This record gives sequence, structure tokens and C-alpha cells, in this order.
Amino acid sequence: MTLHLAVALDGAGWHPAAWRESPADVFSAPYWAGLVAEAERGLLDLVTIEDALALQSTLPDGPDDRTDQVRGRFDAVLLAARLAPLTRGIGLVPTATTTHTEPFHVAIGIATLDHVSGGRAGWRPRISAGATEARHFGRREFPPLDQVLNRPGGADLSADPHVRDLFAEAGDAVEVARRLWDSWEDDAEIRDLPTGRFIDRDKLHYIDFAGRFFSVKGPSITPRSPQGQPVVTALAHARLPYEFAARAADVVYVTPHSAEQARAIVEEVRGLSPDIKIFADLLVFLGADAARRKARLDELDGAELASDAAIFTGTPAELAEVLLEWRRAGVQGFRLRPGVLPYDLERIARDLTAELRARGAFRHAYEAATLRGLLGLPRPASRYAEAAP
Repeated sequence: MTLHLAVALDGAGWHPAAWRESPADVFSAPYWAGLVAEAERGLLDLVTIEDALALQSTLPDGPDDRTDQVRGRFDAVLLAARLAPLTRGIGLVPTATTTHTEPFHVAIGIATLDHVSGGRAGWRPRISAGATEARHFGRREFPPLDQVLNRPGGADLSADPHVRDLFAEAGDAVEVARRLWDSWEDDAEIRDLPTGRFIDRDKLHYIDFAGRFFSVKGPSITPRSPQGQPVVTALAHARLPYEFAARAADVVYVTPHSAEQARAIVEEVRGLSPDIKIFADLLVFLGADAARRKARLDELDGAELASDAAIFTGTPAELAEVLLEWRRAGVQGFRLRPGVLPYDLERIARDLTAELRARGAFRHAYEAATLRGLLGLPRPASRYAEAAP
């Protein structure tokens, strides 16, 4: 069985001192184009692009005033749209928040990305729980996250009513987007020159969504895209985000730290959804000198690297063994976070994929033209077409 393999792209890499080892211009289109081209040469399923509504910080909520780490980022959806015409086979999955943003805007942005990529778009929705992010928009007031962390339940943010509300809002946002993606039937655009009709208005549908957080009438302003439904993915660490992913997503990224923990997480997620694709996240430093490289970066940053995901240091062959062990625990794919870009991405795309191919566990060519096809997901019919007389 072929493993699914993705990379998560963020700045100069996932180590906060990565830019000091590879000082590339992270605010240039050629830099990002080079990263995605490298991932595509390795025949990876997809890349995700990180995004948030506040500057990066070592604090839970608010700026930390550090000047020795990368600060600032591009809008992930716009960046993915810029990269789409430069690629042919790889999926493009930008992050876009569901808090403070309108699902109508996000839906048409992701649908547009699916059109310009020829059916290779996805979306990673995320919540924005911090007071700092809320102040950027000025429409709602949120408690500082350090206050939330000090409430009963502590670091388990999923126990907090504020966070639970944000996940409920995220669920509604994804549902609105999915309905908008269905609101044009596949053949609504007819371009009938003899009659002068560009669209068949009977094949555009109001979605009439009325929920606790949004009331959206529709239809979308963007025709139904090549995949019908772009792929929705979600990062999840605990029960509440597992539940969100099971309801809203096609793919979930989980963060086990061992094969045994992976098996337990797979069992829990499968109990919520039998169909969702389960990927595991790992932060990786690859090569014979991986441990030395990471130690040098830790020293430059003044602290040992900490991560929600397991941190792997070793050779591509050793990583291949770990991935295959976790696959036996039920994991279907992996989203790897390169410690340093582009170095660790190159080791993934060139060396790790070669190791997996040698074990019969990775593709030799792209076998489908769309991201849904690569992931083995069917193309759904429009719910409104099914209901039409």
C-alpha cells in the first residue's frame, strides 16, 4: 500500500532559528515556488501552508518582542493561488482561519484556487482563540489565552467554553463553505450562444444556512470547481478537535509520539469517523548530521526545540522505518514538518521518497490529476442537484 506523504511549509522551517542556517528570502515568490517545485519533484501528495491572524510569538497570546526569529508571513490562500500555475500534480492546502473571517469569502477563495490549480486545492481551517487576534478585527473581545490556560482544565483548552464555541463556529464555517461549493451544479454554466444564456439559473441554488454564528443565503459567486468539494483537512491533538475533524474534514493530522500512541489515536478517531484519512505529523531533521544540526540551532535560539509533534532526527532510511512502523499502527499518511528549509525538504523529496519506493511504499508517478484522486477520495455530487426535481 502506498503511503500518502505531505509537507508542512512555514517560513524558513519549523525550527525558530532555521533562517540562520538557510537565510533565504521568505517573503519572495521565487522562494516559495522553489519549495513547492521540490515537493512536486518528490511526487508528494500535498503541501500545506501555515497562516495565522497574529505575528509568530513564543508567548501564548501577544507579541514577545523577539527580533532573532522569523516574524511575518504571506496570506496562505493568495500564495497558493500564485503557486498553482507553476505546478501540475501536487495538492495545495493553505490554512485559513474560521474566526474573524467570513465563510463566504473563504469558500470562494478556496474554490478559485481549485479552478486555477485544475482540481488540486484543499483548505486547513483553524481557530484563532487569542485576544491579540481579536483586537486586529475589533468586532469581538476575547479573554487573553493565559487567563484561559489558568482556568480549571489548564492546558486542556478543549474544556474551556470559549474554545468550544470557537470549534462550534469552525464547524458551521466549514458547513457553509461546503454548501456554497455545492450551490452551483456542475453544468450550471452552459454558454449557449444561440439562446444567449451564459448560465442555467435553475442550477444555481440558495443554501439558506441559518445557524448560531452565520446566516448565509448564497449561492456562491464562483462556479462549482473541478473537485466539486476541495479537500478539507484539520490538525487535531485531543478529543474536541478530533470531533471537529470527524464532522468537518476529509483528512486529519494527528500528533502521536510513538507507534503505541498512534494506534490509540487511530482507534479513537476511527470511532468518530470510519472514513476520514489519518495522517501523522512529525517535525524532521534529516541526514547523518541531523542531531548536530538541531543542537546548533537550539544553541542559537537559546532553548531546546519543543513541539506538539514528535521530533525526529536521523537518516532518511531510519525515518522510513518509523513511518512504516506507524503505518502498521493504522496511520495512512504523514505530514512532515521540515526543520530547515529547503535542506530538510530536499532530503524528504529526494532521499526519503527513494527509501520508501525501495520498500514498495511510495508512488513512482502521480496516478490522478486531482488532490481527491491522489488521496483516494470520491468526487461528491452536489447535494442540491440530487434534490432537484
